[in-house]
Amino acid sequence: MRHIKILPGAVSEIIATSADSGILILADRYGLMAAILDEFINDDEALNRLLLHVIRGPIQLIDQISCDR
Repeated sequence: MRHIKILPGAVSEIIATSADSGILILADRYGLMAAILDEFINDDEALNRLLLHVIRGPIQLIDQISCDR
């Protein structure tokens, strides 16, 4: 089994970029999933706010690996 390594600051960058652009792309979702599985997330409050924005609508889920933000 491979061990997943998350880049330092990657989760914060995903959260900040998504909040700024209003878009959460597929690659970001996989990155967050990997961070959760690796128990790497330290900022539960920021992740909770991101998920709340997805549920309420300000952030859209895009099923693309990348996009111009």
